[in-house]
Amino acid sequence: MSAITGKQYIERIDKLKTEVWINGEPVNGNISEHPAFQGIIKSQANLYDLQHDTSLKETMTYPSPSTGELVGMSYFQPKTKEDLVKRRNMIQQWARTNNGLMGRSPDYMNTTLMAFASSSGLLKGKKNCFPEHLQSFYEYAREHDLSMTHTFIDPQVNRTQYYFEKNSEPIVANIVDRNAEGIIIKGAKLLATQGGITDEILVLSPGGMLDEEGGFAFAIPSNSKGLKFICRESFVGGESVFNCPLSSRFEETDSIVVFDDVLVPWERIFYYNNSAVANSFQITSSFQAFALHQVISRQIIKTEFILGIAQSIVNTINISEYKHVQEKISEIIVGLETMKALVIKSEVEAKLDEWGFMRPDSTTLLVGINIFPRIYPRFTEIIQLLGASGLMTIPTEQDFQSPIRKDLDQYLQSKGENARERVKLFRLAWDLTMSPFGTRQTLYERFFFGDPIRLSGQLYQSYNKVPYVERVKGILE
Repeated sequence: MSAITGKQYIERIDKLKTEVWINGEPVNGNISEHPAFQGIIKSQANLYDLQHDTSLKETMTYPSPSTGELVGMSYFQPKTKEDLVKRRNMIQQWARTNNGLMGRSPDYMNTTLMAFASSSGLLKGKKNCFPEHLQSFYEYAREHDLSMTHTFIDPQVNRTQYYFEKNSEPIVANIVDRNAEGIIIKGAKLLATQGGITDEILVLSPGGMLDEEGGFAFAIPSNSKGLKFICRESFVGGESVFNCPLSSRFEETDSIVVFDDVLVPWERIFYYNNSAVANSFQITSSFQAFALHQVISRQIIKTEFILGIAQSIVNTINISEYKHVQEKISEIIVGLETMKALVIKSEVEAKLDEWGFMRPDSTTLLVGINIFPRIYPRFTEIIQLLGASGLMTIPTEQDFQSPIRKDLDQYLQSKGENARERVKLFRLAWDLTMSPFGTRQTLYERFFFGDPIRLSGQLYQSYNKVPYVERVKGILE
């Protein structure tokens, strides 16, 4: 096969009949037609269609090493610094279609799988590890252009550092049995974004702190027997693009993943019951470097979008002469240019790893992922401060189609726009920063790559500070 189209993606997801629950009810019929999912599925389909845009052929696809057929560039294993630029161009081309609002667009998981496969050598010769399974699944996903979600967070039962589960029925998804066919998983994992609307799910679990045996990683079809996705309340505010310009199209949903004695075939298991590997593979592999390269490349596009909204508000209500307004817009510009510079620096300082793949500089990208969770909430605050009461004065599309239209046209006009266009802009700003969809976006970016404090600690521990300390010693001596 080769890179799929949007139509193929939708048909595959509908055909799966994955068990998905929302608002206490199972999704019946085609999930692509359900109000909570139709917008995001259509937006996802648009991404796949870009792979078949003749003008973007070299940006979005490359010849498969196995078949020569064109496959998605998001699976591409870079071997030169120029290859990293190719990957960034692909990521940002896709991100522009949704302005970086789809955190789980296909390239994120495709990048994750590519990175794991590129480091599969770390698993060779280790107990209960199957690097050949990981490599085989990567190739299968690449050739079939699979869509994927993943889950790795345990339920928040007790967050103390040394909590040990004692329930007779497992809460955290765990191995409860194994047989000739594979391992049996029972329990739950949290926060599979786009859960239920992808072909497959990648599942990762850390090993125990005191037990040498524990942890696992595998991938299975989303419609596997005993697997279900329990979605949170949908933040889609309605189908109207006027009323809900973002949530109507880009609400990805998040879900609890429940495993009810799910059989995972041996050929789909990458490792299991090896705590050392389960606790270290994500850090020692190229996952962090490649995943952060994708994440920050997307966040740059999102920041550009925020800058565009903020400046549009300034233009519309004519507030550019105020120094505090200029300062706020400059904050966004500084954030944008900083993130852009960090990604480029990570590519310039990239090095070949032991398997011959060009890995972007992890330290540089770790700086970026320490910055963005702190500046993104500030960006949303800036839009709120600029919009002020205008973010509350946002009549609906129906209001503009009613007898009060004349009043709205008179009293909601602005220096730069008529009333309807002004309200459209402010509804966009509201949907990004104040709606349930928008506040979820803020929380999502705060914790996208984990706890910000943990990320700070990781940067502190990994950053080489010795040369600077030595310089101080030299002065003192």
